[in-house]
Amino acid sequence: MSQIILLKNVADDMRGLAESITALANAIASDHEETVQTEEPAPQLTLSDVRGVLAKKSQAGFIKGVKALIQKYDAERLSDVKPEDYEALLKDAEELS
Repeated sequence: MSQIILLKNVADDMRGLAESITALANAIASDHEETVQTEEPAPQLTLSDVRGVLAKKSQAGFIKGVKALIQKYDAERLSDVKPEDYEALLKDAEELS
Protein backbone atom coordinates (compact mmCIF):
# COMPACT_ATOMS: atom_id res chain seq x y z
CA MET A 1 0.00 0.00 0.00
CA SER A 2 1.13 3.46 -0.61
CA GLN A 3 1.67 5.96 2.15
CA ILE A 4 -1.21 8.11 0.90
CA ILE A 5 -3.67 5.24 1.33
CA LEU A 6 -2.32 4.59 4.85
CA LEU A 7 -2.69 8.27 5.75
CA LYS A 8 -6.25 8.27 4.40
CA ASN A 9 -7.09 5.21 6.54
CA VAL A 10 -5.59 6.86 9.62
CA ALA A 11 -7.58 10.04 8.94
CA ASP A 12 -10.79 8.00 8.54
CA ASP A 13 -10.10 6.16 11.79
CA MET A 14 -9.45 9.43 13.62
CA ARG A 15 -12.68 10.92 12.27
CA GLY A 16 -14.58 7.85 13.48
CA LEU A 17 -12.91 8.09 16.89
CA ALA A 18 -13.84 11.77 17.16
CA GLU A 19 -17.48 10.94 16.36
CA SER A 20 -17.49 8.20 19.00
CA ILE A 21 -16.01 10.52 21.64
CA THR A 22 -18.61 13.19 20.79
CA ALA A 23 -21.43 10.65 21.11
CA LEU A 24 -20.06 9.47 24.45
CA ALA A 25 -19.77 13.03 25.75
CA ASN A 26 -23.35 13.77 24.69
CA ALA A 27 -24.61 10.62 26.40
CA ILE A 28 -22.82 11.49 29.64
CA ALA A 29 -24.15 15.05 29.52
CA SER A 30 -27.73 13.90 28.98
CA ASP A 31 -27.45 11.34 31.80
CA HIS A 32 -26.16 14.08 34.10
CA GLU A 33 -29.06 16.37 33.17
CA GLU A 34 -31.58 13.58 33.82
CA THR A 35 -29.97 12.86 37.19
CA VAL A 36 -30.14 16.51 38.18
CA GLN A 37 -33.77 16.75 37.08
CA THR A 38 -34.89 13.55 38.80
CA GLU A 39 -33.39 14.30 42.21
CA GLU A 40 -36.26 14.38 44.63
CA PRO A 41 -36.43 16.84 47.49
CA ALA A 42 -35.94 15.49 50.97
CA PRO A 43 -39.18 14.06 52.35
CA GLN A 44 -41.12 16.42 54.57
CA LEU A 45 -41.14 15.62 58.25
CA THR A 46 -44.53 14.85 59.73
CA LEU A 47 -45.92 15.31 63.19
CA SER A 48 -45.66 11.54 63.65
CA ASP A 49 -41.93 11.61 62.86
CA VAL A 50 -41.29 14.33 65.41
CA ARG A 51 -43.57 12.71 67.97
CA GLY A 52 -41.66 9.43 67.66
CA VAL A 53 -38.28 11.05 68.26
CA LEU A 54 -39.50 13.17 71.16
CA ALA A 55 -41.25 10.18 72.73
CA LYS A 56 -37.96 8.26 72.74
CA LYS A 57 -36.23 11.25 74.33
CA SER A 58 -38.95 11.45 76.99
CA GLN A 59 -38.65 7.73 77.73
CA ALA A 60 -34.90 8.21 78.07
CA GLY A 61 -35.55 10.68 80.90
CA PHE A 62 -35.49 14.00 79.09
CA ILE A 63 -39.12 14.96 79.77
CA LYS A 64 -38.27 18.48 80.97
CA GLY A 65 -35.95 19.01 78.02
CA VAL A 66 -38.63 17.92 75.56
CA LYS A 67 -41.18 20.26 77.15
CA ALA A 68 -38.67 23.11 77.01
CA LEU A 69 -38.04 22.45 73.31
CA ILE A 70 -41.75 22.52 72.52
CA GLN A 71 -42.11 25.81 74.38
CA LYS A 72 -39.06 27.17 72.56
CA TYR A 73 -41.11 26.95 69.38
CA ASP A 74 -43.98 28.95 70.90
CA ALA A 75 -46.20 25.96 71.52
CA GLU A 76 -47.80 24.41 74.56
CA ARG A 77 -48.20 21.02 72.90
CA LEU A 78 -46.31 19.27 70.15
CA SER A 79 -49.32 19.53 67.84
CA ASP A 80 -49.07 23.33 68.15
CA VAL A 81 -45.54 23.41 66.69
CA LYS A 82 -45.48 24.74 63.11
CA PRO A 83 -44.53 22.13 60.50
CA GLU A 84 -41.76 24.39 59.19
CA ASP A 85 -40.12 24.14 62.64
CA TYR A 86 -40.04 20.32 62.74
CA GLU A 87 -36.53 20.01 61.30
CA ALA A 88 -35.05 22.56 63.70
CA LEU A 89 -36.91 20.95 66.61
CA LEU A 90 -35.45 17.55 65.76
CA LYS A 91 -31.95 19.02 65.54
CA ASP A 92 -32.42 20.55 68.98
CA ALA A 93 -33.77 17.26 70.28
CA GLU A 94 -30.63 15.44 69.09
CA GLU A 95 -28.61 17.65 71.42
CA LEU A 96 -30.53 16.36 74.44
CA SER A 97 -28.23 13.87 76.08
